[in-house]
Amino acid sequence: MADTVRYEVSDGLATITLNRPEAMNALNIATKVAFRDALESAADDQKVRAILLTAAGERAFCVGQDLKEHIGLLASDRETGSGRTMSTVRDHYNPIVRALAGAAKPVVAAVNGVAAGAGFGFALAADYRIVADTASFNTSFAGVALTADSGVSWTLPRVVGPGRAADLLLFPRTISAQDAYELGIANRVVPAAELRAEAEKVARALAEGPTVAYAALKEAVAYGLTHTLEETLDKEDELQARAGASEDHAIAVQAFIDKEKPKYLGR
Repeated sequence: MADTVRYEVSDGLATITLNRPEAMNALNIATKVAFRDALESAADDQKVRAILLTAAGERAFCVGQDLKEHIGLLASDRETGSGRTMSTVRDHYNPIVRALAGAAKPVVAAVNGVAAGAGFGFALAADYRIVADTASFNTSFAGVALTADSGVSWTLPRVVGPGRAADLLLFPRTISAQDAYELGIANRVVPAAELRAEAEKVARALAEGPTVAYAALKEAVAYGLTHTLEETLDKEDELQARAGASEDHAIAVQAFIDKEKPKYLGR
């Protein structure tokens, strides 16, 4: 794995850190490949019960595509006619967002600074966003004559509503941490100095929680957004049967009876 992404697993928590602070954690090819592979590993690893996304440095979570690399790749495309540059959406961004949204475990994003373009998209694809009070967001795409990618056209309207999503996409601008909280983009805003500790606290609590139930909750919410009430009720029945058959449910019920704190196994 490239050193532009760090991957660590401890006590059921996988921490994935974008590690190009000198480039504001911009996404060059090596970083996208490493980030994709780390997320897919974390999503597939049964020992991992929660995922924490972080970024090195203080200025940026991720500013999206590395435009310095991108402009060179575009020039190469013009010379060869290959058109390979924009395949990064199919090869990198889409698998990353699928891994984030589709992981059968909760994903927490600790947004320490600017989250722009695909960086914004990756944060939106997480289940819970803890944001430093100095952080900001920007859709960015229209500013470089591009359309939305990294799932933003799906996630942003569902978070802020279609009207506000259109406004933020058509007129890219900086969204402060407080504005992001009011829009529902940030779940929690904390002082920058406390971000990492707070994010780890939340992520570790989720890693110790009822993993099967969390996976079912993620699936239920995603399903309900695109299906009728009747279809969603049937899905809830299916998912509740799955959660009810888990060891964690039995542990929770017994702990309730015994008036003890449950110690979940994640299965």
